[in-house]
Parts: sequence; C-alpha cells; structure tokens
Amino acid sequence: MRKLSYGIGVSLDGYINDRDGRIDWTDPDEELHQFHNDRFREIEISLHGRKLYELMAEYWPHIPEDASPIEREFSELWTGKPKVVFSRTLADVDWNSTLVRENAVEVVRELKAEGDGVMEVGGAGLAASLLPHGLIDEYLLFVSPVLVGGGTPLFPAFDKRVPLELVETRQFATALMLRYRAGNSSASAMR
Repeated sequence: MRKLSYGIGVSLDGYINDRDGRIDWTDPDEELHQFHNDRFREIEISLHGRKLYELMAEYWPHIPEDASPIEREFSELWTGKPKVVFSRTLADVDWNSTLVRENAVEVVRELKAEGDGVMEVGGAGLAASLLPHGLIDEYLLFVSPVLVGGGTPLFPAFDKRVPLELVETRQFATALMLRYRAGNSSASAMR
C-alpha cells in the first residue's frame, strides 16, 4: 500500500499562511529547496487541493529566466510529476494533472491501494478532509521561526486525538523540519 505524506510550512504559532494569505515567510534556503526537490523526485503521485494547484500552476511552469538551477529543477519535477487535483470549481487542469471533482476520500483510498510507493498531499483543505479518515501516514512540518499572529491554522478542529511518533528532525537555515509517523494506533483511531 502506498504511504501518504503531508508536508507543509508552518509558523511557530501554528499557521500555514498569515491573515492576508501570504506565505513569503516559508521561502526555503538553498539546502531546504534541494531537500524538497530530492523528496519530490521520490514521490509517485502528488495530490493537490484547488488553492495549492492554482498557486503552483501560476508559478512553476513559467519560472523567470534568472531562476536558480534548484528552482529550474523543481519546475521540471513539478510539471512532469503525475498530479491529482481535487476541485469542484476548476474547469480543467494542465501539467500532467488529473481533475477529480468528488469523493476525495474514496479516490485517495484507491490510489493508496494501487501501489507501494509514496504519495504526497499538498494543500491544507485537502489534507484536512483526509485526516479524519486516517489516510495520512506521515506529517512533515517545516516550522519557520516567525509568529504571524493569525491566518489559516495548520490543522482544523477534529473529534479524536491522533497520536504521532517523532521519527526525524533536521535543522535548515530557514526552518526546522519535524517528521512524524502516524502509527497503527493513530491511523485506526481516526476511523
């Protein structure tokens, strides 16, 4: 069965964007950007919510000429990687993407059962819809040293505790990475 990883940048006070929707404080340093490239290369399928897809599609296929080699590499990785975009409002998607309009939970269950590699979920809204069903196997948080004072919280409110196991930490110049694994007890606790 495929593993589903949820990786996201977060402020020290627990927000994924500020009150104005900005995420500029999550810009990675060169080492962290290369880490993301290497990680993304290993992912079989990337799952996107509408907002994240629109943000990524606006930038990565059209990076500026003066982009760094690391950014150019990620552009190629992102445009070529198979993506499933979950949206009820988008008319179409590009860049090796498939549009799914309904039943995100069932589609993700099917995708997990179809292989044994790694998928990632991107987008807080999509991840929030999968969390209560115990579908996320790994949480990869990139904690930036900033307090933004409000915005979109990292996690929505939910009914049950989700015990996690800290399996790795890594310090980058712009963020602290915390990797948590959802054990058998946490995945089944949410079902």
